[in-house]
Amino acid sequence: MKRKTKLTILAGILSVLLLAAASWHSAVYNDSRILAPMDYSQYRFQMQDLPMILSIAVFLLWICWLVFLLFRGILAEKKRERTAVSTRTISPKFGFLGLFGFAGFAGFYTYGVDQTIFPFFAFVFFGFFGFFYEGKMSDTFMDERYRENRMHARLAADRIALSIIFIAMIFCVQGRLLGDPMRSLTLLLIITALAFALNIFLGEYLLYRYDHDDPSAFGDDESGV
Repeated sequence: MKRKTKLTILAGILSVLLLAAASWHSAVYNDSRILAPMDYSQYRFQMQDLPMILSIAVFLLWICWLVFLLFRGILAEKKRERTAVSTRTISPKFGFLGLFGFAGFAGFYTYGVDQTIFPFFAFVFFGFFGFFYEGKMSDTFMDERYRENRMHARLAADRIALSIIFIAMIFCVQGRLLGDPMRSLTLLLIITALAFALNIFLGEYLLYRYDHDDPSAFGDDESGV
């Protein structure tokens, strides 16, 4: 499992480096084709475009692989929790995977080029910062108190994320407010991705706070104020 995780991180680093190298090649030797905004309705393939096309394809494949691992991990964890008596062992360093959420900012570039909004989905990976707190609670015995804390943390995270998405939907369906339905859809995607990331992160963060008996995490004020 650790070997697979290291390979996934290494693949991500290599895909980013390939994309950066292809972008440099496009800017220096190919008049910034594909890299700069262009009219793709009149696009004609050239061999010089191949490095940029391949690097983008590799990066997107890696993003899809991360999404697959995320959902597979969620399903596997739910299955394991039915019989497990302690939490899984995981290094807090996996929280650095949350840095891949910054890849979502690439969507502002692709949107300007041809209104492609898919990269914004990468904002979901900000939720991986929650691994910091899950790692701190590795191999914790799941007694009744722990399970109750986990339920409260999950409900709180779900309530906050769903409230954000609900408000965003009310605002974004009014396409005229932004002057363009496409902008409304893009904004809704960004907010939804960030809301999912917040949901994943808060689920682990609040559980850590609750388990460590932080009264403020429950909304209590011992000072009576």
